[in-house]
Amino acid sequence: MTHRSPTDIGEPEPGTAAPAAPAPPAGTAAHTAHVPAPAPSASPPAPGRLQGLTPAEVAARIAAGEVNDVPVRSSRSTAEIVRANVFTRFNAIIGVLFLIILIVGPIQDGLFGFVIIANTAIGIIQELRAKKTLDNLAVISEARPVVRRDGHSAEVRTGDIVLGDLVEIGPGDKCPVDGEVAEADGLEIDESLLTGEADPVLKRPGDAVMSGSFVVAGTGAFTATKVGREAYAAQLAEEASRFTLVHSELRSGISQILKYITYMLIPAAIGLVVSQLFVQDHDWREAVRRMVGGIVPMVPEGLVLLTSVAFAIGVIRLGRKQCLVQELPAIEGLARVDVVCLDKTGTLTEGGMDVTGIRVLDGSGEERVRHVLGTLGACDPRPNASLQAVVQHCPAPDGWRHTETLPFSSARKYCGASLTDTDGATTTWLLGAPDVLLPAGDPALASVDELNTQGLRVLLLARTGQPLLDPEAGRGAHPVALVVLEQRLRPDAGDTLRYFAEQDVAAKVISGDNAVSVGAVAGKLGLPGAETTVDARRLPEGREDMAEVLEKGAVFGRVTPQQKRDMVGALQSRGHTVAMTGDGVNDVLALKDADIGVSMGSGSEATRAVAQIVLLNNSFATLPSVVAEGRRVIGNITRVATLFLTKTVYSVLLAILVVSSQVPYPFLPRHLTLISSLTIGIPAFFLALAPNKERAQPHFVRRVMRYAVPAGLIAGAATFTSYLLARHHYTGPGALAAETSAATLTLFLIAMSVLAIVARPYTWWRIGLVATMASAFLVVIVTPMLQHFFALRLVGTVMPWTAVGIAAAAAVLMELSWRWVGRRFPA
Repeated sequence: MTHRSPTDIGEPEPGTAAPAAPAPPAGTAAHTAHVPAPAPSASPPAPGRLQGLTPAEVAARIAAGEVNDVPVRSSRSTAEIVRANVFTRFNAIIGVLFLIILIVGPIQDGLFGFVIIANTAIGIIQELRAKKTLDNLAVISEARPVVRRDGHSAEVRTGDIVLGDLVEIGPGDKCPVDGEVAEADGLEIDESLLTGEADPVLKRPGDAVMSGSFVVAGTGAFTATKVGREAYAAQLAEEASRFTLVHSELRSGISQILKYITYMLIPAAIGLVVSQLFVQDHDWREAVRRMVGGIVPMVPEGLVLLTSVAFAIGVIRLGRKQCLVQELPAIEGLARVDVVCLDKTGTLTEGGMDVTGIRVLDGSGEERVRHVLGTLGACDPRPNASLQAVVQHCPAPDGWRHTETLPFSSARKYCGASLTDTDGATTTWLLGAPDVLLPAGDPALASVDELNTQGLRVLLLARTGQPLLDPEAGRGAHPVALVVLEQRLRPDAGDTLRYFAEQDVAAKVISGDNAVSVGAVAGKLGLPGAETTVDARRLPEGREDMAEVLEKGAVFGRVTPQQKRDMVGALQSRGHTVAMTGDGVNDVLALKDADIGVSMGSGSEATRAVAQIVLLNNSFATLPSVVAEGRRVIGNITRVATLFLTKTVYSVLLAILVVSSQVPYPFLPRHLTLISSLTIGIPAFFLALAPNKERAQPHFVRRVMRYAVPAGLIAGAATFTSYLLARHHYTGPGALAAETSAATLTLFLIAMSVLAIVARPYTWWRIGLVATMASAFLVVIVTPMLQHFFALRLVGTVMPWTAVGIAAAAAVLMELSWRWVGRRFPA
């Protein structure tokens, strides 16, 4: 695009302000946000360019409420967190039952109510801690667009932009509000995230800009025409906020399980109520207590709590490592990833580069080449990493000027300019990828290949006789010099790649650089398959054919932004869960389409906006921590879900057997509270937060229910058998209490065997946990005061030892069924 002077695009005379925005409608509420005045720029305002709003105009717009006041939240509000933890379906059920027990007494039968209160408080506290962590990290990573006011440019918060502000933009910047282009120098904007249109749009003064779009090439400025909730992206965000953007199999699976439990709960509760109130000739208070005792254990209320706590603590742990999780289920998603696509620059290598040499090819003087490179670098106000290295190595000379510029684009892979030297001669120059600018077989490419095999990055400086804006500008280009750049490898990248290899996660390096150079870098870091590289320009276009090549290869070079997106889709079509990492604007489309997008904190604003995980410390080595945290959450919740749902299954079975047999329910609420606390509640809390490196497996519901159903059926049947034998063994006024004690002993021992199975593989602390829970029950059994409090007293020796024998037989049967299910129904 031609570089226009201020007068070419209708800019006002020097010293004039931008046109004022229309007056606000009457009755607009004032906005009291504080907008800091832009700090003075290092140099005086350039003559002939738009000056932006004056401080007085900014103040007037703030008073009129014309501020970009869309709230940017990284998490739920405090009120939403409290509501989500307190007002749940199961809390309502437990709350009603707790009130019933408070009426009929005694208070020890209402212990389950205090447990729910404690659990809810824990859930709220942990999620508030996670919210604080997220909000603090979000402030750190918040984009700060550049706004020009009164001729000076300065960064402001996104929420401090006002209507009529002049917003400056460059490569990688996301447009924060809607506007109209006022200045443009090769400005290309990608609107695909909003419109679905894949190709970048060349913008000229007067063209509209939509918030949410991002700059892929060139620079410019636009006047804000819609701010706040009127902006296009804000309207989309309001719609999108109704949905979870990242699918969580864990949460959806738990919701599905709870739905089924609700269906079982209602008929079981009705039958139990009728049985205890009308069939048995009980005191009504005793009947109500035993009815409540049958219903309470059917509710796996702690399962939802522990899932929320596990996610919240995961966020806190990752936050300490400067990892911002923008969508909580992303922790889980990354744990399921089996293919990670890595962009080389900024991921395997550090963002900066160093020019290590200039090789002149055509006999031109090196000083002249340096002058050309220095002037080319000075043409771009927002140079990328390669051009920044060139600028540092070759300062801009005096007397040279540019008349036309073409900014760098990831799709073109070169930039250019028409330069006029001190003698008045004008030449068009291109700087970019040698294998793009030169035809195959050109002698200069031999030197390029030699350098690429060393892992060096090479740019070609060439003269061209073609028009700069011609798509074929490189055709017939005359090579003048090679610019050799050395990329700085991240010291921790090699260890991270080895971690992924050990965890059976395939790493694919996808880069826009030369394939041989990328392969050399990957080889230095020890990536398996780095010796075989693929030039993406030769990739088949069909998704199935492309997927076949991707399955076999590990390093891909000369990949265009659209190809990155297609490659992610091709891998997903093969059933892979794909993570994409990147920091450049050319990675945005692929990051958006990947199952999990990971952006570096120093990356472009656009990449940070679409990624689910942002590594604020710019360390690729943080990724293993995220994977490990996700695996901890999924693996441990699967464990504890088995405990909770085993309890639900045996509780429902016991209720059905009681109703069918027309006998008193064997337990009071205090008995089941004791058993649940020692075999599920307390140990589940520790198990849910323990380290777990097991690879995440799909089919959460099937994996849990295949164990919980047979375990619950065995536990329920064995407990009821012990109860019936006790009913035949004991007689007299204290018989029911003795029968209940025998049944409680049986159920506790069986529940402990389930805990012992779930706690595998054993470590010292897991063995200690199981032993501590067993010891706590023993203390209750032998302490008179606790015996009285929990209404537990083992009478005689025959029935207690019978209960132990039944529990031992059930434990053996459960172990056999556990192994059989694992072989017969693999998840």
